[in-house]
Amino acid sequence: MLKSILSVCTCLLSFSLAAQTGKVFDDLSLPSKILNSERKFAIYLPPDYETSNRKYPILYLLHGGGDDQTGWVQFGEVLQITDKAIREGKATPMIIVMPDANTGQRGYFNSADGKWKYEDFFFEELMPYVEKKFRVKSEKRYRAVAGLSMGGGGSFVYALRRPDLFSSACPLSASAGPLTLAETKGWLTQRGTGTDLKDSDIEEYYKRNSVLPLIESMTAENKKAVRWFIDCGDDDFLFEGNSLIHIAMRKKEIPHEFRIRNGGHSWTYWRESLPEVLSFISDAFHQY
Repeated sequence: MLKSILSVCTCLLSFSLAAQTGKVFDDLSLPSKILNSERKFAIYLPPDYETSNRKYPILYLLHGGGDDQTGWVQFGEVLQITDKAIREGKATPMIIVMPDANTGQRGYFNSADGKWKYEDFFFEELMPYVEKKFRVKSEKRYRAVAGLSMGGGGSFVYALRRPDLFSSACPLSASAGPLTLAETKGWLTQRGTGTDLKDSDIEEYYKRNSVLPLIESMTAENKKAVRWFIDCGDDDFLFEGNSLIHIAMRKKEIPHEFRIRNGGHSWTYWRESLPEVLSFISDAFHQY
């Protein structure tokens, strides 16, 4: 009898420990007509996803240049960090989607020459696919976007251009795009798309995909539409763009949190940022 009781207790304890762990799938994909290719993504599902019928808030977490959908899984330790934040009550259970933006052309925007339309794919194919396939709360209040470096730039621009879709945005060590119109052609040429463009195309790209002009053109009604958490290390080579964004937001009276911590452009820095990001966006999910 004692052995049976101990056996049951052991099974219950094992089940309890297993139930506290989320799951990550890092090689999922969907077909894209817009990009004419199969597009990969990774997803984190919270610990109680398989044992509940509830719907969950969602975070789109964007990787940086040179990585793919596995970056936040392999180097960012998203599974361990998110599980811990949920277990300690610092974050609400959520679904985290990590798309791959590193094949074909690198980046989260439509290219200036119109040949690569990643942004159209993201909003018109990826988001509807994910939010239909998984149990997601699809209202703006329960959706957030964050990312590092190139993905920080993506999270900036997505939330600035579509404040109707995101409650919070958390750019980390963000690439702000070209800081002036004069820099834009060289910036695009480095990326292989600036050589044959007309001046009007270059200007349109700058106004549409660079963070500073998007902030400058923000309407008064959108100043509080998104909660902003901006984080960049004091030794990061992208410090100038992030600092100018902070100044522009202050001048425009756009509420935001701006953090400068010790560190550079590294996974050590971003792993330390992720718990703060999860806590920040959970405030909106919880109706702070």
